[in-house]
Amino acid sequence: MKFFHNLHIDFLGKRYTFYVVSAVLISIGLGVFFTKGITLGIDFAGGTEILVRFQNEIPIDQVRNAMDNAGITGAEIKTMGNEKDILIRTVEQGEGTVVIDKIKETLTKNISNNNFEVLRTDKVGPKIGKELRISAIYATVFSLIAILIYLAFRFEFIYALGAVLGLFHDVLITLGMIAIFHVIFPNLNLELNQGMVAAFLTLIGFSVNDTVIVFDRIRENIKLYKSEEILTVMNRSINTTLSRTIITSGTVFLTVFILLLFGGEVNRTFAFTFTVGVITGTYSSIYVASAFVVDIKSRQKAGKLRSAAKLQVNKA
Repeated sequence: MKFFHNLHIDFLGKRYTFYVVSAVLISIGLGVFFTKGITLGIDFAGGTEILVRFQNEIPIDQVRNAMDNAGITGAEIKTMGNEKDILIRTVEQGEGTVVIDKIKETLTKNISNNNFEVLRTDKVGPKIGKELRISAIYATVFSLIAILIYLAFRFEFIYALGAVLGLFHDVLITLGMIAIFHVIFPNLNLELNQGMVAAFLTLIGFSVNDTVIVFDRIRENIKLYKSEEILTVMNRSINTTLSRTIITSGTVFLTVFILLLFGGEVNRTFAFTFTVGVITGTYSSIYVASAFVVDIKSRQKAGKLRSAAKLQVNKA
């Protein structure tokens, strides 16, 4: 099924404008990330976390006072979407469920006429949290290296380099958007946890799949239109794959966006990360990966023409 036929959009003719757009977005996003940061989830920070749902709405200060009275000071306490669901995170750790039991006992004693139920508990030691952070970095880096090697064999090294550059672009912009939204909309409760890492790895696979489809069509068209400029061939290739790109990216975007709206707090970080990633992945396939290949190929061709001209002059 195709939505568009015989398109002749000059995507790559505007690539320098989008280079600037990407550079600005990455700079702003990383600036916010390094100055404001992103909250580390219990997976990476270590400590104890408990999510409770009270029968009635409860002020945050009342929960905080209860924790202080029990000697659990410095705990991070926040609502999770409404005034009944309260997340309590503390760096305190103990054997088994000692800390969790202490928190439940404290809430029972200090908050009357407002029963609660425990929705979720997490407990991670500092050593495990550090190991998870390192493993997450390794997983991302090794996936990019594996993609680079695979594409270098399937296409050319220039194509592989363009694809991996696009993936770096996707990760950086998505990370920057998370940091920006974390500052502007703190109630989203976005945090760096295993769900976010899973979303990054998923968007890497999704983005490279879209890029490979475009590159495949480029490789076919280069053989068919040998006399045409590389810019014209690549624009034709992007136009002919645009229908498939919109169908694929559109359906995935709608799915994760609905998950973002209705998936609840547990899935929010994953859904938000992947929603932004779908947009950046589709964008980078055209304006980063393909644009990079166009520029390198054009320079290579110009270099060959100069060498040929110089050779003719020397022969004369």
